[in-house]
Amino acid sequence: MKKNHSGDGPVIVKKYANRRLYNTETSSYITLDHLAAMTREGRDFKVVDARTDEDITRTVLTQIIMEEEGRGETMLPVSFLRQLIAMYGDSMQSVVPGYLEASMEGFRRNQEQFRHAVEGAFAGSPFEALAKRNMAMLEAATEAFRPGQTKPSPPKPAEHKDREGEVAELRAELARLTDRIEQLSR
Repeated sequence: MKKNHSGDGPVIVKKYANRRLYNTETSSYITLDHLAAMTREGRDFKVVDARTDEDITRTVLTQIIMEEEGRGETMLPVSFLRQLIAMYGDSMQSVVPGYLEASMEGFRRNQEQFRHAVEGAFAGSPFEALAKRNMAMLEAATEAFRPGQTKPSPPKPAEHKDREGEVAELRAELARLTDRIEQLSR
């Protein structure tokens, strides 16, 4: 996650009293959205208070999460947030950061391995396009079930017949994929 495109260390971002963020690498003012994009790109950065030089990266990253959650991009269930807050001041508080970091790293690795396995299993085969379509459908379905998402409208009668054939085709393909995965795991 700590990639940098130039220089040896993290990009230094200064936060001024007027809440403006200044990227010292590009000599330009940026927003929290820019920092979120840098995070998604794997860019390493450090946010410091321009007056005191105090590292405030954690606070700024938390602000980014709050903005994402406020936009309806909810990822943190209320029960998780309550449990997290309850851990502050607990004797196990010092263990939580390492545990959460290891859990997220494990999740990221599993996600990558799954993606590579699916892509590798069908690369160059006649099923490659179908596998890509299925992955897109899986991602769309996952997105549809996230909290705050609107439900899709029911299909129209003509679409229903087309979808029945498509569903039958997908079921057959799923059976073939399951067989293929079982063969690969032996």
